[in-house]
Amino acid sequence: MTVNSHESGAMDIRKIKKLIELVEASGIAEIEIREGEELIRISRASTVAAPLTMLSGTSPAYAQAPMIAAPTAGNQPEPPRGGQTPSGHIVTSPMVGTFYRAPSPGSKPFVEIGQRVEKGETLCIIEAMKMLNQIDSDQSGVIQSILAENGQPVEFGQSLFAIV
Repeated sequence: MTVNSHESGAMDIRKIKKLIELVEASGIAEIEIREGEELIRISRASTVAAPLTMLSGTSPAYAQAPMIAAPTAGNQPEPPRGGQTPSGHIVTSPMVGTFYRAPSPGSKPFVEIGQRVEKGETLCIIEAMKMLNQIDSDQSGVIQSILAENGQPVEFGQSLFAIV
Protein backbone atom coordinates (compact mmCIF):
# COMPACT_ATOMS: atom_id res chain seq x y z
CA MET A 1 0.00 0.00 0.00
CA THR A 2 1.40 3.34 -0.99
CA VAL A 3 0.03 6.62 0.30
CA ASN A 4 1.10 9.99 -1.10
CA SER A 5 -0.28 13.15 0.48
CA HIS A 6 0.36 16.82 -0.23
CA GLU A 7 -1.42 19.53 1.72
CA SER A 8 -1.08 22.94 3.21
CA GLY A 9 -3.10 22.46 6.45
CA ALA A 10 -3.11 19.92 9.28
CA MET A 11 -3.55 16.26 8.25
CA ASP A 12 -6.13 14.09 10.05
CA ILE A 13 -4.40 10.70 10.32
CA ARG A 14 -7.69 9.01 11.31
CA LYS A 15 -9.15 10.12 7.98
CA ILE A 16 -6.20 8.58 6.09
CA LYS A 17 -6.48 5.31 8.04
CA LYS A 18 -10.21 5.11 7.25
CA LEU A 19 -9.50 5.73 3.55
CA ILE A 20 -6.87 2.96 3.57
CA GLU A 21 -9.39 0.57 5.16
CA LEU A 22 -12.00 1.48 2.53
CA VAL A 23 -9.51 0.92 -0.32
CA GLU A 24 -8.52 -2.47 1.13
CA ALA A 25 -12.15 -3.54 1.53
CA SER A 26 -13.19 -2.39 -1.94
CA GLY A 27 -10.46 -4.11 -3.93
CA ILE A 28 -9.75 -1.03 -6.07
CA ALA A 29 -6.12 -0.51 -7.08
CA GLU A 30 -5.79 3.24 -6.56
CA ILE A 31 -7.77 6.26 -5.41
CA GLU A 32 -6.97 9.98 -5.46
CA ILE A 33 -8.98 12.46 -3.42
CA ARG A 34 -8.69 16.24 -3.59
CA GLU A 35 -10.33 18.53 -1.02
CA GLY A 36 -9.46 22.15 -1.73
CA GLU A 37 -5.66 22.26 -1.63
CA GLU A 38 -5.35 18.83 0.02
CA LEU A 39 -4.50 15.84 -2.17
CA ILE A 40 -4.21 12.20 -1.10
CA ARG A 41 -3.46 9.23 -3.36
CA ILE A 42 -3.66 5.65 -2.06
CA SER A 43 -2.35 2.74 -4.17
CA ARG A 44 -2.83 -0.92 -3.20
CA ALA A 45 0.06 -2.55 -5.05
CA SER A 46 3.40 -1.36 -6.30
CA THR A 47 6.63 -3.13 -7.14
CA VAL A 48 8.58 -0.03 -6.12
CA ALA A 49 7.99 1.70 -2.82
CA ALA A 50 6.97 5.33 -3.11
CA PRO A 51 7.69 7.71 -0.25
CA LEU A 52 4.85 8.92 1.94
CA THR A 53 5.25 12.69 2.03
CA MET A 54 3.24 14.90 4.35
CA LEU A 55 3.78 18.63 4.09
CA SER A 56 2.54 20.73 6.98
CA GLY A 57 3.49 24.39 7.14
CA THR A 58 7.26 24.79 6.82
CA SER A 59 8.44 21.58 8.52
CA PRO A 60 7.96 18.60 6.19
CA ALA A 61 8.06 15.06 7.57
CA TYR A 62 8.94 12.08 5.43
CA ALA A 63 8.07 8.42 5.97
CA GLN A 64 8.93 5.44 3.80
CA ALA A 65 6.04 3.20 2.72
CA PRO A 66 6.62 -0.57 3.03
CA MET A 67 8.18 -2.26 0.02
CA ILE A 68 6.41 -5.08 -1.75
CA ALA A 69 8.86 -7.71 -2.90
CA ALA A 70 9.10 -8.17 -6.63
CA PRO A 71 8.92 -11.79 -7.73
CA THR A 72 12.26 -13.49 -8.11
CA ALA A 73 13.21 -16.82 -9.62
CA GLY A 74 13.85 -18.21 -6.13
CA ASN A 75 10.38 -17.59 -4.72
CA GLN A 76 8.25 -18.64 -7.69
CA PRO A 77 6.81 -22.15 -7.88
CA GLU A 78 8.00 -24.49 -10.57
CA PRO A 79 5.76 -24.85 -13.63
CA PRO A 80 3.80 -28.09 -13.97
CA ARG A 81 5.79 -31.14 -15.05
CA GLY A 82 6.58 -31.41 -18.73
CA GLY A 83 6.95 -27.61 -19.09
CA GLN A 84 3.27 -27.24 -20.02
CA THR A 85 1.20 -24.34 -18.86
CA PRO A 86 -1.76 -25.42 -16.72
CA SER A 87 -5.06 -25.96 -18.47
CA GLY A 88 -8.55 -25.58 -17.11
CA HIS A 89 -9.89 -22.81 -14.89
CA ILE A 90 -7.19 -20.72 -13.17
CA VAL A 91 -7.92 -19.30 -9.70
CA THR A 92 -5.94 -16.07 -9.26
CA SER A 93 -5.00 -14.06 -6.20
CA PRO A 94 -7.42 -11.20 -5.50
CA MET A 95 -4.76 -9.33 -3.49
CA VAL A 96 -1.10 -8.96 -2.64
CA GLY A 97 -0.08 -11.00 0.41
CA THR A 98 1.45 -14.23 1.70
CA PHE A 99 0.03 -17.53 0.40
CA TYR A 100 -0.73 -20.31 2.91
CA ARG A 101 -2.06 -23.73 1.93
CA ALA A 102 -3.20 -24.66 5.48
CA PRO A 103 -5.15 -22.87 8.22
CA SER A 104 -2.14 -23.01 10.57
CA PRO A 105 1.44 -24.35 10.58
CA GLY A 106 1.42 -28.13 10.92
CA SER A 107 -2.23 -28.40 9.85
CA LYS A 108 -3.41 -30.41 6.86
CA PRO A 109 -3.57 -28.27 3.66
CA PHE A 110 -7.01 -27.13 2.53
CA VAL A 111 -6.63 -28.93 -0.83
CA GLU A 112 -4.25 -31.31 -2.60
CA ILE A 113 -3.62 -32.02 -6.28
CA GLY A 114 -6.24 -34.47 -7.54
CA GLN A 115 -8.78 -33.49 -4.88
CA ARG A 116 -12.35 -32.63 -5.94
CA VAL A 117 -13.52 -29.19 -4.75
CA GLU A 118 -16.94 -27.58 -4.80
CA LYS A 119 -17.72 -23.96 -5.59
CA GLY A 120 -17.29 -21.92 -2.39
CA GLU A 121 -14.86 -24.38 -0.77
CA THR A 122 -11.75 -22.80 0.82
CA LEU A 123 -8.59 -23.37 -1.24
CA CYS A 124 -6.03 -21.34 0.73
CA ILE A 125 -5.44 -18.29 2.89
CA ILE A 126 -3.72 -15.10 1.85
CA GLU A 127 -2.41 -12.96 4.69
CA ALA A 128 -2.47 -9.25 3.91
CA MET A 129 -1.81 -6.54 6.50
CA LYS A 130 -2.05 -9.07 9.36
CA MET A 131 -5.51 -10.16 8.19
CA LEU A 132 -6.17 -13.73 7.04
CA ASN A 133 -8.33 -13.85 3.91
CA GLN A 134 -9.83 -17.19 2.86
CA ILE A 135 -9.76 -17.73 -0.89
CA ASP A 136 -12.66 -19.88 -2.05
CA SER A 137 -13.08 -21.85 -5.24
CA ASP A 138 -15.22 -20.03 -7.77
CA GLN A 139 -16.11 -23.26 -9.55
CA SER A 140 -16.38 -26.98 -8.88
CA GLY A 141 -13.80 -29.39 -10.26
CA VAL A 142 -10.57 -31.23 -9.53
CA ILE A 143 -7.35 -29.48 -8.46
CA GLN A 144 -4.98 -30.04 -11.39
CA SER A 145 -2.07 -28.02 -10.01
CA ILE A 146 -1.08 -25.70 -7.18
CA LEU A 147 0.81 -22.80 -8.71
CA ALA A 148 1.98 -20.88 -5.62
CA GLU A 149 4.50 -21.87 -2.96
CA ASN A 150 3.37 -22.12 0.67
CA GLY A 151 4.57 -19.20 2.79
CA GLN A 152 5.69 -17.15 -0.21
CA PRO A 153 4.44 -13.73 -1.36
CA VAL A 154 1.86 -13.56 -4.14
CA GLU A 155 0.87 -10.64 -6.33
CA PHE A 156 -2.57 -9.45 -7.36
CA GLY A 157 -3.74 -11.59 -10.31
CA GLN A 158 -1.05 -14.26 -9.80
CA SER A 159 -2.21 -17.81 -10.67
CA LEU A 160 -2.77 -19.92 -7.55
CA PHE A 161 -4.63 -23.07 -8.66
CA ALA A 162 -5.69 -24.80 -11.87
CA ILE A 163 -9.06 -26.57 -11.64
CA VAL A 164 -10.36 -28.96 -14.33
